[in-house]
Amino acid sequence: MRLFRLQKIDKLVLKSYIGPFLVTFALSLFLFLMQFLWKYIDELVGKGIPPLTMLKLIWLSLADLVPMALPLTVMVAGLMTFGNLSESFELVAMKANCISLLRILRPVFVFMSILVVSNFIFLNYVIPKANLEFKAMLLDLRKKKPAFNIDPGQFYQQIERVAIRVGEKEKDNETVRDVLIYQRKQDD
Repeated sequence: MRLFRLQKIDKLVLKSYIGPFLVTFALSLFLFLMQFLWKYIDELVGKGIPPLTMLKLIWLSLADLVPMALPLTVMVAGLMTFGNLSESFELVAMKANCISLLRILRPVFVFMSILVVSNFIFLNYVIPKANLEFKAMLLDLRKKKPAFNIDPGQFYQQIERVAIRVGEKEKDNETVRDVLIYQRKQDD
């Protein structure tokens, strides 16, 4: 009889933890995604990139944000869960039934163990592929659209020993006018 009651306690604790975990994970991913977009806003907006390509770039960047969002999510979800359980006196009721705190925390520890293993696999297999594809896609966008990275009125020095200044750029991001090309001396 006691074993059945403990299984219900496990379900209660896990149900109480998973909800805040998912919400906090989504919010922290969103915050880190906004930081990423702010970093690449100049390269992505107004360049004529198709919406599907933009969504794929954002999707690939999310893989790199998961390891940063996960620790924050675990901490906040734990605080919210056990704060709510103690506020509604459920922890007191469990302690009154002679259930230790470690026994109450056991389902969360098991969930965290599964999360640690899946995060390790994610870090080893998914993130390197996503980063490679993201960098290749960004480089491909820069090479396919030569005017992609060149801002009007500023010198573009990403080409070896050459500095390019564009006076104006058309809306198609391919036609440029008033171009000055300077050859830089090789620094020895």
